Amino acid sequence: MQRIFIDTDPGVDDALALLLAMKSPELHVEAITTVSGNVHVEQATQNLLTILGLLDIADYPFIAKGEAKPLVKPLVKAEHVHGEDGLGNISKLLNPDGNPRYPNATCEISSMSGVDLILETVERYPNELVLVALGPLTNISKAVQKDAKLMQKLQSIVLMGGVFSEYGNVTTTAEFNVYVDPHAAHEVFNSGVPVHIAPLDVTHQVKLTGERLETEIEARNDKISSFLKDSTQACMEFYRQNVGFYGLHIHDALPIGMLTHPQFFQSVSAFVQVETEGHLTSGMTVADLRQTYHASTPNASIYTEVDAEAFLNHFFHRIFS
Repeated sequence: MQRIFIDTDPGVDDALALLLAMKSPELHVEAITTVSGNVHVEQATQNLLTILGLLDIADYPFIAKGEAKPLVKPLVKAEHVHGEDGLGNISKLLNPDGNPRYPNATCEISSMSGVDLILETVERYPNELVLVALGPLTNISKAVQKDAKLMQKLQSIVLMGGVFSEYGNVTTTAEFNVYVDPHAAHEVFNSGVPVHIAPLDVTHQVKLTGERLETEIEARNDKISSFLKDSTQACMEFYRQNVGFYGLHIHDALPIGMLTHPQFFQSVSAFVQVETEGHLTSGMTVADLRQTYHASTPNASIYTEVDAEAFLNHFFHRIFS
């Protein structure tokens, strides 16, 4: 069983990734940290508790609240995509008795900082731990700044971020997680830790349409099915108006699939750099993906292809198991 540590900024696709990770028997989620990104870290932490509250588990991962703002830039959030609370405004939904439809898990939040929890967990499991990053890389870069030698005892970092041959989803050149904190991404890619990247190029290949979701949940009457329906509606409406289909890309679920079912994916090695200064290109990830030529030693593997139907089938099978 692979020990993993998840760093996240829950949003809707983060929620789906967290559910997939917690329901993957190949993985053991040791700890989870939150970071500002889709929403501010305070809301992200509340969202994490809401997501964990969907699960019938006795032993929760360690949880710590991470960094509130990027290393250098002012914070950019994405409530216009994910809803005011980051989970499709489900915090406003009440049962007939007036209690929340989706109550928080009754688990403790560590008094330790997110950065310190990362370092403590790496120290506890040297060379065993995979760090899965689903949001901006602020916490991870600060852990590298604090103890780079210890962070090199990570087995690897698997992240959702960047874009190479497609257009970005914030600007024409930048993907959201890297755009929010490009200086952190630059530091992580140059940390000496093996990095595996699920960029928009591969996450855009997996479309969860409203029709597919309805088909999957129509005969079900459980908490997770209700949550999927309620949490995704605002996001799907944003996609209908701005992307061109009623549904959403489940970006952050792909790194979990890369760990449990690598046979669904294809990747290439590359040297990845991040633009931190450009006015038009801030947050742009730059790499030469030609497999026949490398000007520099590769520092990452970039996932380029996914069997989208196999992955979606697997996703639903797992989260309903």
